[in-house]
Amino acid sequence: MTSRYKVVIYDCDGVLLDSIESNYIFYNRIMKGLGRPEIDRLCSESERVLHTFSYLDVIEHFFGKDPQKEQAIAIGKTIRYKELMPYMRREEGLVETLTTLKGKVELAICTNRAASMEMIIEDFGLEGFFGCIMTAGKVANPKPHPEPLLKVLEHYGIGPQEALFVGDSAVDMQAAAAAGIPFIAYKSDLPALAVIERHEQVLEYVLRKKLQLTTD
Repeated sequence: MTSRYKVVIYDCDGVLLDSIESNYIFYNRIMKGLGRPEIDRLCSESERVLHTFSYLDVIEHFFGKDPQKEQAIAIGKTIRYKELMPYMRREEGLVETLTTLKGKVELAICTNRAASMEMIIEDFGLEGFFGCIMTAGKVANPKPHPEPLLKVLEHYGIGPQEALFVGDSAVDMQAAAAAGIPFIAYKSDLPALAVIERHEQVLEYVLRKKLQLTTD
């Protein structure tokens, strides 16, 4: 079965993994190390920042010109990310969908994570699926700038309409729009080519395969 798309690109946090709890733990360890109160879990803006911003952009958001900013960055570098893995959860149906897509289209990741993707790929059984993993550490301008997505297109030598980007945040949507790549919103009501609640629904758009989905 052929596809009009040559590459399906996935965001990581909120799409491949439910990782919000690990993000709170990570940044609250930084706050604790500086003697500061924990980040307010009831603040929707803080949750948005933790979920979508790159590491340095999160630090910039919370510290700005605060003289403790460099110390915060240093503390973050001492945290063993492996300890946070138990607080993450792989999204249901992900591996089954990737298995169906593998060999029919190329698969890639575009994330604002900087240095933890290899560990995540290994720990969550995602080895062998993704031919390109574009992180914030590989670009000058992370999402919502289009640079990371454009680098994925360059890696595969394709145009923007030959790719599909699956994301869950306004940052993802803005990056896709700026790069000219069709966007699918996962568990989100953002403006998009399609809004999906389950990973296997991607197959309808990539492989033009109608699915009989059951409801829980």
